[in-house]
Amino acid sequence: MDIYVGNLAYSTTDDSLQQLFAEFGTVESARVCVDRMSGRSKGFGFVDMPNEEEARKAIEATNGREVDGRALRVNESQPKPREERRGGYGGGDRRGGGDRRGGGGGSRW
Repeated sequence: MDIYVGNLAYSTTDDSLQQLFAEFGTVESARVCVDRMSGRSKGFGFVDMPNEEEARKAIEATNGREVDGRALRVNESQPKPREERRGGYGGGDRRGGGDRRGGGGGSRW
């Protein structure tokens, strides 16, 4: 089960996140999401636990738990909406052509 962990301290590492959840069972992976440009934590991450029963116990035990001065938000992760997985459309329509300033596509001639 893929678990979302939010409101992480910026000092949280993949290893410390893995250790937190390992007390409840097998952790297949633990990753803190970081900003590509700055390399700084985004304050959330994901933990993958293959055993659903252990994962549910971990969610119940860690949701709201204070770690490094922050109350964690923990739940089963939800898939991103389709548009977000592909990069999205910025809330606009999906018609082709033109640029963000407006104007249409079409021929230059």
